[in-house]
Amino acid sequence: MANPTDRFTTDRIDETHDLIASDKVEGTAVYSPAQEKLGTIKHFMVDKQTGHVAYAVMSFGGFLGMGNSYHPLPWKALTYDTNLRGYVVDLTPDQLKSAPSYTSESMPNWSDDLYTHQVDDYYEGRIGR
Repeated sequence: MANPTDRFTTDRIDETHDLIASDKVEGTAVYSPAQEKLGTIKHFMVDKQTGHVAYAVMSFGGFLGMGNSYHPLPWKALTYDTNLRGYVVDLTPDQLKSAPSYTSESMPNWSDDLYTHQVDDYYEGRIGR
């Protein structure tokens, strides 16, 4: 009988050279270009029509999950850095503080195009992608 912890005999592979399972992305650190840790990926938003990831929602600040703010970052703005074992976004902590964000008490309406346009407009021209 196969050992259930053997990754080659289970029905789940969570990472390949080009692909990664969503639960491995969640919790991954996000850094500034100066390698300052900005936060971690809380979850991401997938376009239902295309299947592409539109936004990574980064948890920022707080302590032990309290006082966190959440910042939707355009997925295309993130680059994975193998040395840091995390994502890098071309933002400073100060730029992030003024970026669109929300808290668990003030969730955005993701169905409202106005909200996603606000996020996209903020990052357009700020991120060198």
